[in-house]
Amino acid sequence: MSGKADPRPAGEGTTSRTRLDRGRGALGPALELVHTGRAPTRAVLTAELGVTRATAGAVAAELEALGLIRVDARPGAAAGSQGRPSHRLSVAEDGPVTLAAQVHADGFRAALVGLGGRIVATAPGCEVIDADPAKVLGSVVAAGAGLLRETGRRCVGAGLAVPSAMAEPEGLALNPMHLAWPEGAPVREIFAEQVRAAGLDGPAFAGNDVNLAALAEHRHGAGRGARDLLCVATGHRGVGGALVLDGRLHTGSSGLALEVGHVAVNPGGRPCHCGSRGCLDVEADPLAFLTAAGREPGPEMSLLKQAGTLIREHDDDPAVRSAVATLVDRLGLGLAGLVNILNPDRIILGGLHGTLLDAAPDRLRAVVADRSLWGRSGGVPILACALDHNSLVGAAELAWQPVLDDPLVILA
Repeated sequence: MSGKADPRPAGEGTTSRTRLDRGRGALGPALELVHTGRAPTRAVLTAELGVTRATAGAVAAELEALGLIRVDARPGAAAGSQGRPSHRLSVAEDGPVTLAAQVHADGFRAALVGLGGRIVATAPGCEVIDADPAKVLGSVVAAGAGLLRETGRRCVGAGLAVPSAMAEPEGLALNPMHLAWPEGAPVREIFAEQVRAAGLDGPAFAGNDVNLAALAEHRHGAGRGARDLLCVATGHRGVGGALVLDGRLHTGSSGLALEVGHVAVNPGGRPCHCGSRGCLDVEADPLAFLTAAGREPGPEMSLLKQAGTLIREHDDDPAVRSAVATLVDRLGLGLAGLVNILNPDRIILGGLHGTLLDAAPDRLRAVVADRSLWGRSGGVPILACALDHNSLVGAAELAWQPVLDDPLVILA
């Protein structure tokens, strides 16, 4: 242990340690259940953990003593209910936070995120991205450090989302093509150096933005409860994909799984950055939509905002309707191929793809069902992502994971 004080009241440490000896192995699983909203009461926590009521109570009390959750021993009973209601459990709103950051082609954003995926504070976004990742990440961390000073919150770690395949275990950004960063930039190492230089506590992590969006949605959003979840999203440029298998993010042997942007959906289509033609990456992103709608990208807002605004506010324009149909068909074709390979039990769509789903849900679901073997047997649920800033929340999940694995690291 370091010299940091135990947050528990004087005299409580010995009692808590005695209780902890009985249920220490349940601390992490219990915190994750509360963090993801799957254990709103102590009764549910007891059932989910498969422990005695006394052990569940001791575990909940220990997590509360650590400043991570709150236990309401006197919740109001629901109308018509019988018996004493179970203690309610929730994350501590005034507890520690993680620094989360996202970098994309049109800027970056930094935020503080608490347990439960709750964004506590955000810094004003930047709209200029330098070609030197160290300069960008230095600015990102400085913005986050400013938020920590303003709020007085304790930071337990930092997470970064980037629009690039991330090679593991080194944390190299292999193709940050929309950022003009060097290929193979050691982004995780640079980010960790900036975090240390700023004097922030906790480890630093980095990951692909769509992977992190999928992780956040699975724990807190539209993917909650899915066993095998496929996420496909287009942000400011390009198309990304992610897969959660049996509740865990699947990144492959070296972090490069699910490069769905390079699934070909139009063999005679546009040249792709990968050397092929007609990939989802260039056939179903915001630039492709604006081009199909006969619109020139303007400098006044990001490509994602331009495309989304066009769909929502000009749905009576024949050119816009035609562009929606074209991109929905291409997206549906790509999703159908992925359904054949992966057999997910749910698909969630983010960015412009979620907007396309809202604009033409029946058409998209019909294309996927018609073109996929398993889609015809009953259909795979297709939903729009539910969280605002899900890549930011997912970046925070990376930083929260060591605490979820062992909540006692909060004392270090």
